[in-house]
Amino acid sequence: MLLPAMAIVRVRAHTVCRAGFFRSVLQTPACSKCPPHSFTRVQGSVACTCEEGYYRRDSDPPNMACTRPPSAPRNAISNVNETSVFLEWAVPEETGGRKDVSYNILCRKISVDSRHYEECDSTVRFLPQRNSLRNNSVMVADLLAHTNYTFEVEAVNGVSELINPGRQFVSLNVTTNQAAPSPVSVVRKGNSGKNSISVLWQEPDRPNGIILEYEIKYFEKDQETSYTIIKCKETELLADGLKPSSVYIFQIRARTSAGYGGFSRRFEFKTSPYFCSTPTVAASSDRSQVPIVAVAITVGVILLALVTGLLLSGRRCGYSKAKQEPDEEKIHFHNGHIMYPGVRTYIDPHTYEDPNQAVHEFAKEIDVSCITIERVIGAGEFGEVCSGPLRLPGKKEFPVAIKTLKAGYTERQRRDFLGEASIMGQFDHPNIIHLEGVVTKTKPVMIITEYMENGSLDTFLKKNDGQFTVIQLVGMLRGMASGMRYLSDIGYVHRDLAARNILVNSNLVCKVSDFGLSRVLEDDAEAAYTTRGGKIPIRWTAPEAIAFRKFTSASDVWSYGIAMWEVMSYGERPYWEMSNQDVIKAVEESYRLPGPMDCPVVLYHLMMACWQKDRNSRPKFEEIVCLLDKLIRNPSSLKALVNSSHRVSNLVEPGSLREASGYQSIEEWLNGIKMGRYVELFMDSGYTSVEVVSHMTVDDLRRVGVNLAGHQKKIINSIQEMRVSLVNNTIPI
Repeated sequence: MLLPAMAIVRVRAHTVCRAGFFRSVLQTPACSKCPPHSFTRVQGSVACTCEEGYYRRDSDPPNMACTRPPSAPRNAISNVNETSVFLEWAVPEETGGRKDVSYNILCRKISVDSRHYEECDSTVRFLPQRNSLRNNSVMVADLLAHTNYTFEVEAVNGVSELINPGRQFVSLNVTTNQAAPSPVSVVRKGNSGKNSISVLWQEPDRPNGIILEYEIKYFEKDQETSYTIIKCKETELLADGLKPSSVYIFQIRARTSAGYGGFSRRFEFKTSPYFCSTPTVAASSDRSQVPIVAVAITVGVILLALVTGLLLSGRRCGYSKAKQEPDEEKIHFHNGHIMYPGVRTYIDPHTYEDPNQAVHEFAKEIDVSCITIERVIGAGEFGEVCSGPLRLPGKKEFPVAIKTLKAGYTERQRRDFLGEASIMGQFDHPNIIHLEGVVTKTKPVMIITEYMENGSLDTFLKKNDGQFTVIQLVGMLRGMASGMRYLSDIGYVHRDLAARNILVNSNLVCKVSDFGLSRVLEDDAEAAYTTRGGKIPIRWTAPEAIAFRKFTSASDVWSYGIAMWEVMSYGERPYWEMSNQDVIKAVEESYRLPGPMDCPVVLYHLMMACWQKDRNSRPKFEEIVCLLDKLIRNPSSLKALVNSSHRVSNLVEPGSLREASGYQSIEEWLNGIKMGRYVELFMDSGYTSVEVVSHMTVDDLRRVGVNLAGHQKKIINSIQEMRVSLVNNTIPI
């Protein structure tokens, strides 16, 4: 006899679930199979038990699989930027079966004696946050300079807190660099008179090293274009020669060996009015002027006599160092400004009557017995470049690079060779190659510098094509810009900034090098364009420097933009195989290099800003460093990449590519570059004309099936050569 339908449902509702199944009170009456990594061995279960090593949160629904904690993050890298560190990592290989994976950062500082760790204090900032990070990167800021840190990036998920098997993390050890001090924040007014104001201030909150000096900038309010800068080592200053009853703006910044920090905010102080001085004080002041006037007249007469003597003796006006006593106060004039003792300002060695005096003042003499040449690592204009250990008394042995002056040199060659040491010895910055000293008393004559394990940046990038993250490349650009900011601040114009003149150490720190005043810029004759004033590296040089030999920090900024392009294209040659004359013509007609493949748009915009024809419109190195810092702190701004089609439009007039390239078909083109094996693949993938191919990227080639790196590079180079052949038809950008 058949039972009614309602009775069937009632029977099913009271069916007992067998082993391996469960029925939750919150679910439908039907039995459900135990979710993954859970089980039940008894009948009538209302929930399944998790397997060993798997867990379920109280808030997880009973039909959700049991999960476990994630494994440690993978492929963690760090990028040090002075006292900030950017950490980046890949997701764990095993997420534990959950989607709620997040990351915690543990920061510990290694003590001075290297015996124990200390937790980072509360002043260290984590951007965007320290714990429960959902993205795979973090910026750690406001660390101490010259300090060793260890960071642990821990991966956690919803069940990590239920067990204690040991944290799943990856560890990174980093050492922060030298860094400029933080801005001066406390400035107050001392005594003031009708013509003077006394200003006092406190050391920056984060000096990041020993404060070498302060720079005080002041000007009358609303007269910002006419200002005075004074440098001193104390934390107070008496500014005199001011107008009575007038408001003056003061800004102060500090300098360490890493360079200047930012200026303080503006502080307004007012001089006293005329009527504040009593007649007695005024009379005293007038009487005090008498001896000052007398001294001034005496000094003037002496100076006039000295100048007359020099003119009569036929000597050229100049500044001779040779006759100074060691302890004599030294005052230098630079660009019309008096530079006081202790102020780091570049001094051209050519201003010395005796060039050897400049070498001995700026470079330390090293005994040749302290140096061992082990191997040749390159060749320069003057001789070989070698490497080997340097053993200085009382110091641990360390590797150095050794430039040697080849035998049979002339006195001019010796002077030019050592001239680079006279220049380099004046620099002290973590992104400028460091001079250890010179050997001049024995032969061969040598220049000893720090050793950079990875050599020149252009060669290093070519060897590691495509191997770095965008953040790592931006870190390299930031190092270059920081070094150039320092050189600009002290009044040095490089004139030959290029990737070949940037050296890279084992930590990927980039340092500006090659400060020789007389050098062969490259081996091939096309590399340098000879003018009446000497040789110029055309591909890297600003138009005004080529046309009028107007070299300034602004022309160095143009060169920096070209070096940026080299970095983002992994060492490609700027303007490819165009001749120097074609480059000059193209640049004059407003042509600019196209954005490299996979280059972030924001970086290409910076390059274009560096290539402004009006040098006053180009950014300053200080602004470039600030922009790159912002990009490093906000990696998402680097995600938008240059559209490859834009690069073609900068070079090619639409429809003209087939005629200019000389190829009428894909088959003819591929056979011409000995890549005929790929004709069928290109045609099947829809690349049926030279115009369509001209838009291809490396990713497009991979999709077509060109998977060999060497073949990819050869095809891409051929596409670029097609575009370059159209320079005379260039569309100004």
